[in-house]
Amino acid sequence: MSVQVVSAAAAAKVPEVELKDLSPSEVEPQLGLSTAAVSAMAPPAGGGDPEAPAPAAERPPARGPGSGPAAALSPAAGKVPQASAMKRSDPHHQHQRHRDGGEALVSPDGTVTEAPRTVKKIQFADQKQEFNKRPTKIGRRSLSRSISQSSTDSYSSAASYTDSSDDETSPRDKQQKNSKGSSDFCVKNIKQAEFGRREIEIAEQEMPALMALRKRAQGEKPLAGAKIVGCTHITAQTAVLMETLGALGAQCRWAACNIYSTLNEVAAALAESGFPVFAWKGESEDDFWWCIDRCVNVEGWQPNMILDDGGDLTHWIYKKYPNMFKKIKGIVEESVTGVHRLYQLSKAGKLCVPAMNVNDSVTKQKFDNLYCCRESILDGLKRTTDMMFGGKQVVVCGYGEVGKGCCAALKAMGSIVYVTEIDPICALQACMDGFRLVKLNEVIRQVDIVITCTGNKNVVTREHLDRMKNSCIVCNMGHSNTEIDVASLRTPELTWERVRSQVDHVIWPDGKRIVLLAEGRLLNLSCSTVPTFVLSITATTQALALIELYNAPEGRYKQDVYLLPKKMDEYVASLHLPTFDAHLTELTDEQAKYLGLNKNGPFKPNYYRY
Repeated sequence: MSVQVVSAAAAAKVPEVELKDLSPSEVEPQLGLSTAAVSAMAPPAGGGDPEAPAPAAERPPARGPGSGPAAALSPAAGKVPQASAMKRSDPHHQHQRHRDGGEALVSPDGTVTEAPRTVKKIQFADQKQEFNKRPTKIGRRSLSRSISQSSTDSYSSAASYTDSSDDETSPRDKQQKNSKGSSDFCVKNIKQAEFGRREIEIAEQEMPALMALRKRAQGEKPLAGAKIVGCTHITAQTAVLMETLGALGAQCRWAACNIYSTLNEVAAALAESGFPVFAWKGESEDDFWWCIDRCVNVEGWQPNMILDDGGDLTHWIYKKYPNMFKKIKGIVEESVTGVHRLYQLSKAGKLCVPAMNVNDSVTKQKFDNLYCCRESILDGLKRTTDMMFGGKQVVVCGYGEVGKGCCAALKAMGSIVYVTEIDPICALQACMDGFRLVKLNEVIRQVDIVITCTGNKNVVTREHLDRMKNSCIVCNMGHSNTEIDVASLRTPELTWERVRSQVDHVIWPDGKRIVLLAEGRLLNLSCSTVPTFVLSITATTQALALIELYNAPEGRYKQDVYLLPKKMDEYVASLHLPTFDAHLTELTDEQAKYLGLNKNGPFKPNYYRY
């Protein structure tokens, strides 16, 4: 068999490729709800294609046997394969070493081709000119976004968003103004507003109840005259809530309740829209309290309603500006920690305004705490550690609604889950759900992940941390950063090593290290995101609680902590059912009389435990 070798020199030159951007029910009077809240709950009257890049020129096929240099190329010879393809195992081809040391490929028909030893560097036309159009500092997000036509059209905003994250200048030291000339805000970079507005618009699509409430009640303005100061996580979902409150007539000033959970672009979008927002991701402790003070202490403006998450805002006003409570009509609190503080104030006789406990409403406990954490725990852990959950040993401290969500998710992923609990009822639930109830000391040496979700303090102490295995992951799903004794780790003998954003290795002298996430703060909102639909349920509950407290006649609510009326819980739930094309069964008159219920609800008494 005669074999002819095609030399590398005879191969066609790689053509130049030009670099191009690719295109792309009515509420019963006996419930005691305010008229405004009833109105808000009343139903309404009446029922560019990507541009395909030019195809790269194909390599000429190899010359057939017996043909000279001037002979026509044989179509049967096929294309000369690339070097990377030649190194793959292929049952139809055999590799041979060429006589001069190069690698040759023998095809089934006997043709031998020589693999190119060098690959000619692709030349980009107008390379310098093209890249000069882009900023010199291009972050990972900008490069990925620049592939599509939509991101190319708004490339400057994407670059601004990315580059600003590298700016170490404190927002407190910047002089910024929005397009209306206002400087009554403090965010990372006001130029990120356009990017944040897109995120808010996306969130609106997954918050049907809040958007329905905005549409139904904005004509009546039930919050006209309300001056709401808020301290919550500043995310796209919170932005939808704030803009809904504004549409209902309220004035708002806002700070963040967590130093790591703020989305800078969303804060910028709110500031651009005229909301005084004081927050950015990565605040220091001093920045945190400074931002809260800027919301409260402003000339010519005094709040008359408080929306809090964690109780820090309420605490600050009690500590610094107690006289403000003379004009404040009520407090709405959504976290376990904040509600605990309110009950402490009430017990001590220091609570001087009515407060609404949203945290213990059914729509918060059973949806935000349970279903939200069931999804977001995996998201937070996966984004920060890239770990596989199957077979991992995990201990979850606390089996309340948050703990139940975390355990269910991890069990479904194949993890071996242990539970610690102080409440015998919750402990029995854990056992009946198939989890082993232990004390933390019993498993601390063997577990791969430790998750706290109790709302308590010093759940994981330095003694526990010292006994953990190498590379154990430690994180918190409770609101406060008090559950893990992080302060005890800031000692000279331990070394802190930042691995990636919100991920630290704490290294012991013997080389053992633990992986600490978000410095012991709330994992999901610090390191990932949470499901928007679930937050729609919580945000709608908060809005209704604000409307109720603000419009309630004097004397209805005393200086105490109240649960949200059951009718409101049911209304919030009903607003979300159409999303699932769900159809409620209606009671007949005979059935309603038998149960002693109103056909329109409420269907459960306030003491009922779901």
